Amino acid sequence: MNVIVANKNKSLLDSLEIDVIKRLDGEFTVDELIKTFSNFFYNKMFLDITAIKDYQNVNNIQKLAMNMNMDKVILLLDDNPETSSSSYLSKLISVGIYNFTRNHEGLMYLYNHTNTYRDVAHIHQLQNITTQINERIIEKQRYVLGIKNVTTNAGATTLIYMLKKELSNHYNVLAIEVDRNDFMYFKDKDMISVRSNELGNTIMQYQDKDVILVDLNESNEENVCNDVLYLIEPSTIKLNRMILIDRRIFERLNGKKIILNKSLLSEDDVNQFERESSSKIYYSIPPLDDKKDNSSILLPFLSKLGFVKKVETYEEEPQSKKFSLFKF
Repeated sequence: MNVIVANKNKSLLDSLEIDVIKRLDGEFTVDELIKTFSNFFYNKMFLDITAIKDYQNVNNIQKLAMNMNMDKVILLLDDNPETSSSSYLSKLISVGIYNFTRNHEGLMYLYNHTNTYRDVAHIHQLQNITTQINERIIEKQRYVLGIKNVTTNAGATTLIYMLKKELSNHYNVLAIEVDRNDFMYFKDKDMISVRSNELGNTIMQYQDKDVILVDLNESNEENVCNDVLYLIEPSTIKLNRMILIDRRIFERLNGKKIILNKSLLSEDDVNQFERESSSKIYYSIPPLDDKKDNSSILLPFLSKLGFVKKVETYEEEPQSKKFSLFKF
């Protein structure tokens, strides 16, 4: 079932022959839209851009992109000269929004074919876009992102290593590992290991860093982080073991950023995962080789998180057969 949020383009959205589970008419702030739909399950959302208050300000659109799965959102643009400009469209692409159109045919095409970056790369004016420091970093001088395995060995340590490499092209980055010493094998002076009771003080010592990535491991020090990513490896054995240990795990993760890591799930599989687990997946990352260049996959992810504004390319994830993820 689908969602429609309409305002000035109401008549065009009324013409769509789709099943609708929820509809809103009027103008709404980004915070209102996030609150309404962050935990609401739907197939696709048809979002009239004029229904977003102050939509000409791309910072508002970026906030929406950071808190909703924009792969499920089809943005219906208006004919405003400002939002019709190549510059505005490039800014949409830079914050990870690839599904936008102005007509009925485009809406129905995107309903059946979700765009990836390569579908809109010809619109993206990279030469006119300056990489910006995330507003949260400007305010706090550094941004602390925690990463925590939910399923065993979900890949937090290696993912942090690869994210650090990408972020280092834009920021002064430090990685901290809590209560383990696996970082020593990367032989990187900006990847250090501390004990849980040292984490807060260690973060305070590195005022010169823009971004600090924290491998939380078994630590419960999430409170020192500005945000936390919770990694799940969606293999049957890992999922079943996780559920056996904690049957209420998805209740505890409600409202948090769940990342499917080392995932071979297709978009349909991810949708099924969300239905079966009654959860919302923030992002799905396929298996990566840390010896290769993974920027085509990691840059769109970092863009959605609000760090990197330049996105070079994006490859579709491998397709896989539908199957039941949970066996209980």
